Amino acid sequence: MSGRLRIDVFFDFICPWCLIGKRQLERAQELLRLQHPDVLITTVWHGVQLLPHLPVQGEPFAQFYLNRLGSAEAVAMRQAQVKQAANSVGVAIDLGRIATMPNTADAHRLLAHANTRGSRAQRDLLLERLFAAYFQNGEDLGCRETLIAIAQSCGYDADAVKNYLQDESGPFVGNEVGGSSGVPSFQFDRRITMVGAQPPEALLGAMIDALHESQRERSPS
Repeated sequence: MSGRLRIDVFFDFICPWCLIGKRQLERAQELLRLQHPDVLITTVWHGVQLLPHLPVQGEPFAQFYLNRLGSAEAVAMRQAQVKQAANSVGVAIDLGRIATMPNTADAHRLLAHANTRGSRAQRDLLLERLFAAYFQNGEDLGCRETLIAIAQSCGYDADAVKNYLQDESGPFVGNEVGGSSGVPSFQFDRRITMVGAQPPEALLGAMIDALHESQRERSPS
């Protein structure tokens, strides 16, 4: 099988299932390349703010989840579930280091800025660094100085990023149609959508189905 496959991913940086889903998607892509090495894959990441009404400075992480889940026991159970799922895909998540539940508008705007500049490798590195900054290092993704430093470490011009983030008229993709049903959400060739951190085998099946549909449309009737 040959052809092209576009994958649109709708996500938020504060969602651990989005990071878990990223690893599962990467594994599914590896499997697809092994089975069909002639398929060209393009992956596009779209930011979706799960909590757009958070204040710019964010909220205390521990208090946010206590309010959301109702008890310390419920928070502990949820966090244990997340850590177990993350460990199963080789992701180390340190929720104990997170002090702030951030407003992620600027983080998504930074990624949108990066999508128009630099190489694909730089953009992939920036995406990975932003996830790691939050879930492993406990950094505040709502802090512009933090975002600028992360971008600079990935090879982006610090002054250009600073100017872009200060100009709040810059484009930011919010809760698009593709992400309205939840995140992570994966669209394959804009034909098949899967929501949630799905197993690699399920994602692989959706990729192959989308490729087959595309081939049927191109084939003469």
